Amino acid sequence: MNYFLIPLILIFVALTVVSLGRGIVAFLNSTKDDLNRDPSEGASPNQLLQNKMMFNRIKYQGLAVVTVAILLAFSR
Repeated sequence: MNYFLIPLILIFVALTVVSLGRGIVAFLNSTKDDLNRDPSEGASPNQLLQNKMMFNRIKYQGLAVVTVAILLAFSR
């Protein structure tokens, strides 16, 4: 079981880091135009990407934590 769960944890951690990196890049690409635009126009594509990457990061981080909990449960 460990031979399956440990690589799975590493994959989830890598996906978390990639999502975090993409979210930071999207945040850094925010321009003054994004900040000064009318809120009634809705979210900009850049803001939507930031939200998507944040959700992905939380999802993969949660999956990694659950996988670690399963690994700990089976190792006892």
